[in-house]
Amino acid sequence: MTESDMTETPDLTHFVERFDDGRARLNLAVEGMTCAACMFEIEGGLGALPNVTNARANLTSGRVAIEWQADGVDPVAVVGRLRDLGYKAYPYDARRMESEEQQEARFLLRCLGVAAFAAMNVMLLSVSVWSGNVSDITPEQRDFFHWLSALIALPAVAYAGQPFFRSATRAVLAGRLNMDVPITLGVVLALALSVFETLHHAEHAYFDSAVMLLAFLLAGRWLDQNMRRRTRAVAANLAALKAETAVKFISADEISEVPVAAIRPGDLVLVRPGERIAVDGEVEDGRSEIDQSLVTGETAHVSAERGTLVYAGTLNVNGTLRVRVGAADRGTLLDEVTRLLDHAVEARSHYVRLAERAARLYAPVVHLTAIVTMLGWVALGATWHDAVVTAIAVLIITCPCALGLAIPAVQVVASGALFRAGVLLASGDAIERLASVDTVVFDKTGTLTLPEPELVDAGRVSPETLALAGRLALASRHPLAAAIARAAGATAPLDDASEEPGQGVSAIVDGDDGLVREVRLGRPSWCGAEAEATRVAAADPEASVIVFRDGAAVTVFSVRQRLREDATAVLAGLRARGLAVELLSGDREAAVGHVARQLGVTEVRAAATPADKIARIEALRAAGRKVLMVGDGINDAPALAAADVSLSPVTAAHLTQSASDAVFLGDRLQPVAAALDITRRARRIMHENLWLAVVYNAIAVPVAIAGLATPLVAAVAMSGSSMLVILNALRAKPRSAGGDPGLASGRPRTI
Repeated sequence: MTESDMTETPDLTHFVERFDDGRARLNLAVEGMTCAACMFEIEGGLGALPNVTNARANLTSGRVAIEWQADGVDPVAVVGRLRDLGYKAYPYDARRMESEEQQEARFLLRCLGVAAFAAMNVMLLSVSVWSGNVSDITPEQRDFFHWLSALIALPAVAYAGQPFFRSATRAVLAGRLNMDVPITLGVVLALALSVFETLHHAEHAYFDSAVMLLAFLLAGRWLDQNMRRRTRAVAANLAALKAETAVKFISADEISEVPVAAIRPGDLVLVRPGERIAVDGEVEDGRSEIDQSLVTGETAHVSAERGTLVYAGTLNVNGTLRVRVGAADRGTLLDEVTRLLDHAVEARSHYVRLAERAARLYAPVVHLTAIVTMLGWVALGATWHDAVVTAIAVLIITCPCALGLAIPAVQVVASGALFRAGVLLASGDAIERLASVDTVVFDKTGTLTLPEPELVDAGRVSPETLALAGRLALASRHPLAAAIARAAGATAPLDDASEEPGQGVSAIVDGDDGLVREVRLGRPSWCGAEAEATRVAAADPEASVIVFRDGAAVTVFSVRQRLREDATAVLAGLRARGLAVELLSGDREAAVGHVARQLGVTEVRAAATPADKIARIEALRAAGRKVLMVGDGINDAPALAAADVSLSPVTAAHLTQSASDAVFLGDRLQPVAAALDITRRARRIMHENLWLAVVYNAIAVPVAIAGLATPLVAAVAMSGSSMLVILNALRAKPRSAGGDPGLASGRPRTI
């Protein structure tokens, strides 16, 4: 048997995820899924396979998730079914998907450039022919301009039309229709008719119709594809937090760095200061502080000693720990967050955008209309040439340019307005979903508050004491110490300062009287100031305290994340707009309650886990609420994905930003209110544009069917409807630089 006689059968069993309840799951990347109609077709086609219990297509990520019971489905059959439907599928790989999406975006941009260049030149030639007196143009001159237009249009369309031609070819070969089929037919027939007319020295050719069609449609497709591409890389961002290796104890006095996949429950691992913990487990020996704000939302560092539970993805701040492994490569808290995130993203994949819903029936209706028109004219005695010309005019005049631009054109204008307001969109349909919000749920840490802690009582401390504490603080990497160093403006650390793991830093300094003394900065118990620290903490429950001891003198510093300066005004403005406002945080009860009272929020939930947050979001949605979640931190990512729409500050964790529909810049919360106002106006204009497209077709289609519009007139009418939609979309821009009248004054400071 030769190599050419062999058949290659892909083995996909390694990519199937199996669960304890007997379910099996396969994630596939799918090429060619471009609209809501594709999603419905894929889900319906896979759902019809025996034993498949669930099939969900995600247009944003280009992924399809298929679930079945036990061994009831062959993964190869799933890929084969997608191939029969006209889609290429392969095991989902986030990095490969991102790379291919980037290549596709660049290709669309090149196609758009070629189509736009050709359209401008062909239109110039058309204007040159008809700008003067028609009687002065000889047939030879007219034919020359037509052939020159063909020389530009034919290769340009052959290249720029590839995204539509490929999609239409796959659809036809699979025995189905999509929106790209009539586009391809209209362009190809217009070109063929133009060549035919030019060969027979006719007055009109329609090369400009074809290239104008492509230029408009490519602009809309590139915008949509680019917005969806920006929501990728969740898996890559999560991998950055997940340690690849861990230091494992081989024996009592021997350690070895091994892959996390080689770690088993019950193993003992070493975690050094400044390292990210690679496993879930229990501290068996050592003492330190753990920064788990990215995972749990807790602002204060957690003391870790024997018996303390620690989690993968958290940061060991200042001590060495020995951790007995409970879960490593699978089953960690980080894995649970990822699972919740994936589930929430898939659950939202059924959202169908306004333009896609309106266009789902477009392709079959247009084809039927064009065919009936052609046959009707032939039946009435017209020549086949005239009937075909009329049918082409119907295909062109009903081209979904206006419909395709109705939403993207508003998105472009609204996105620019949002950018000026400090909001960057990451999802193509975020504008529509933001506009429908009636409930806003805020996280506290890093969202209502600024991400970096700061010293709040510097005014009651003498400058000399603050300066000395600041110099000592430079010897520590602890965030509370860093806040003191920043407040003091310290630049030169004390000589010979040393850090006691889990306690603080100390140094010996010379006094003015020539005597030496010890200075300490750290935990109240280590500095002998527990009573003083308790009193200060009681006065400000949200604050974390750190003690500075200079000989016998004790100073208790209060350090906390302060509220964003406009948080109170913004939340009051949201309530004035009739929106319900809630506070949902993983932080402790005292800290959350203190912030809620300051902001006047009555609906509050503290110490919430990722699962608690997602449960609350789902409960609100089940009650019919349209929820906007505003949060940062990994623990917020599943809730952000589960909400109808989500926002994150630019300082948020990368995973959180990937799960969000938009991020906002600066230290102010005002962009949240601006986003809601701008998008509400944009949604209203989207509806107007859709109605304009409908009215245009209601008038233009009968005119074309009646034979009153040539393909050239049809192209002009189509372009005119597109321009009307674009001009109306410009109204989405706020009337003044400061934004809509409902916005609080001031523009956000960007970073």
